[in-house]
Amino acid sequence: MRGRPPKVSRALPSVLKRIGSTPLIELKKIPDSKGARVFAKIEQLNPGGSVKDRIALNMILDAEKRGLISKGSTIIEPTSGNTGIGLAMVGAVLGYKVIIVLSESMSHERRSILANYGADVILSASDQGMYGSVVKANEIISENPNFFMPQQFNNQANPEVHRNYTVREIIRDMGPRKVDAFVAGVGTGGTITGVGDVLKSINDSTKIIAVEPETCAVLSGKKPGSHRIQGIGAGFVPNVLNLDLIDEINMVSDQDAYDFSKVLSKEEGILAGISSGASVCAAISVASRMSREENVVVMLPDSAERYYSLEPYFG
Repeated sequence: MRGRPPKVSRALPSVLKRIGSTPLIELKKIPDSKGARVFAKIEQLNPGGSVKDRIALNMILDAEKRGLISKGSTIIEPTSGNTGIGLAMVGAVLGYKVIIVLSESMSHERRSILANYGADVILSASDQGMYGSVVKANEIISENPNFFMPQQFNNQANPEVHRNYTVREIIRDMGPRKVDAFVAGVGTGGTITGVGDVLKSINDSTKIIAVEPETCAVLSGKKPGSHRIQGIGAGFVPNVLNLDLIDEINMVSDQDAYDFSKVLSKEEGILAGISSGASVCAAISVASRMSREENVVVMLPDSAERYYSLEPYFG
C-alpha cells in the first residue's frame, strides 16, 4: 500500500512529493502499561507542517482536473490556520494567489507562516469563531465570483485523500497488528471520515473515536462555544463528516489539551500541538479501557511551535 500524493497528469514539484508517508510512532511512556498500545501518526512532518497539507493538495488537484482553476487563479478559504497554510504552500508552488480568512483568535505564528508563503490574510471577529470566517469568505466570493473556494467542510476531496492514502499508510506501518481503535480530533471531519471508513470496511469492530472541545461539543449535542483548542471544534457539524462511523465522542478541556501537548514533548520527545494534546488525552483514556493485546492509533495534526504565543498555557 502506498502513501504518496495522488498521481496527476503533470509531474509534482519536489516539495509536494513530500506530502504524506509520515511516521507512525509508538508512545512508550504516557500510556498505562496495562492498557492498549498507542501509536501516534506524526503529521507535523509534512512539508507545510500539518495534516492539512494532504487535503490542500488534493482539493487543488481535484479543482484543476475539473477545470475550476488554472495557473493564476485566486483561491480563497476560511480556515483556523492549517488548511490555509497548506493551500498557501501548494499555491506558491503551483502558481495560485491565495487569500485566507482567519479568526483574530488564531495564533500569530499561523498568521506569520501564511504571510511568508505569500498568502493574503483577512481577519474575522474572534467572538464568531469559524462561523464568522465562513461568513466573511462568502461575502468576499459573492463580490468576486471568479475566485475559487475549496470549501474544506463540504469538499469530498478532503476525506478522499485520507481514504486513499492516510489510512493505507497506517495499515502498512501497523503491519500484522490490528487497529482496534482510531482516535482523531474533528475539525472538518475529513480525517476521521476517510480513515474511519476504510478501517470499518476492514474490521467493523474497530472503534472510531472523535475528539472535540469540552466547551464546543456540538457533536455531543451541546451548543457551540468558545475554546482554545485551535484546529478542532468548528462549532457546527461539517458536511463531509460521516457521523455514522463514529462509535464514541470524547470531550476534552482546553487545559487537558495543553497539558498533554506538553507531556508529549517532555515524555515522548514529540513537539505536538494543542489538538494533538487533546487527541492523545482521549487516546490514553480509550487505551486504559482496552487490553494490552489491542492497539490504538491517534492522529497528531501539527507541532507546538505554532502556538507558543498563546497565553497562559505557552507563555
